[in-house]
Amino acid sequence: MSEVRDVDAPAGEERFALSMGEFIAITALLMAVTALTVDIMLVVLPDIASDFSLVEQNHQQFVITVYMGAFAFGHIFAGPLSDHMGRRPVLLMGLAIYILGSALAVLADSFALLLAARAIQGFGAAGPRVVAVAVVRDRFVGREMSRVMSFVMTVFIVLPILAPAMGSLIAMLGSWPPIFGFLFIYGCVLAIWVYLRLPETHPRTGPHAAPSVSTRDAVATIVRSRQTVGYMFAVGFVFGILLTYISMSQQLFADVYGVVEWFPAVFASVAGGMIIATFVNARLVRSMGMRRLSHFAVLATIVVCAAVCAFVLMGGHIPLIPLVGFLSLCFFLIGLVLPNFNSLAMEELGAVAGTGSSFVGFMMTGAGALLGGIVGQFYDGTLRPLVIGFLAYSIMCLIAVAITERGRLMQPSPGESRN
Repeated sequence: MSEVRDVDAPAGEERFALSMGEFIAITALLMAVTALTVDIMLVVLPDIASDFSLVEQNHQQFVITVYMGAFAFGHIFAGPLSDHMGRRPVLLMGLAIYILGSALAVLADSFALLLAARAIQGFGAAGPRVVAVAVVRDRFVGREMSRVMSFVMTVFIVLPILAPAMGSLIAMLGSWPPIFGFLFIYGCVLAIWVYLRLPETHPRTGPHAAPSVSTRDAVATIVRSRQTVGYMFAVGFVFGILLTYISMSQQLFADVYGVVEWFPAVFASVAGGMIIATFVNARLVRSMGMRRLSHFAVLATIVVCAAVCAFVLMGGHIPLIPLVGFLSLCFFLIGLVLPNFNSLAMEELGAVAGTGSSFVGFMMTGAGALLGGIVGQFYDGTLRPLVIGFLAYSIMCLIAVAITERGRLMQPSPGESRN
């Protein structure tokens, strides 16, 4: 494989040379911090509710939504700082905060303290997510960025798929506190790996650096980009679909289908659709283009969700296996949308990739946490809130894309890069 090098590194910094495989692995594991931290908790949410005597069972979802809200808030700081200070310092600071939050969660003796620890975790995790995307954008652009992001997302998705099973195994050591101990170790390992191996990719570091762009000018660049703003909103609605599912999946499968012990396997089956999508996207994006592929996926999502929503609202019952098939198909289509929408949102922001990544990430996770949390609190022991939320958010996503593209769907822009 080719190497990914820091072009401005002095001769003595050769230890930072990375193969493409290691570059993809470390970037993916950094991006996977949040997905892993969320999904590994799903199997122990009932234990948390029981240990802290939560009266309202839906309040256990706050373990997810509080983390995601703080994660979104952290983006506001991580991106601009990474553009001014460089990628590595912000990444290492974020990991340090995440490690601190994990340690506090292990020691939490009240639900309030646990939520505070989750907020610290989420705030710190913004650094790895923002910097990981910025590092990819520092190196690649256009369809090639989408292709690399597809490979990154393959690794990125595998950990969350395995996370509930990992959570079940770790919980055997003593319910939920050992899980936070595992996340503490995971953060420490990543911090050491980053410190020893990941180069500084910021184009404004080193002897040939260009003048720094102020945060004000960076924000102005982002706001002036119709493409960036539009796809930020669109990806927020897509993430709303994901968080809708994640926030209520454990309750849904346990209450409606009686799936408790086999929940990790069912969860993995659903999320497996995204793994297939990342390979398909990497193969097709160069020939079809980001817009054609992702716009088609959004339209297909609406058609599928509309059919299932109509069936459920008419009183139909979906057995477990067809439900898993429906959810897997939705995740497959989302897997065709996310890397392309992320790349389109970042495409015009090469000069301010850190701040751009923070804005895109803030919109994606903030909107996702809000939208998913809203639908999650409407959970009533049926499929109705889930399928209505899926359909509503996919339609809103299409509207955002149509406005952004001025009605031109599934057509590559004249300047869309193939590199």
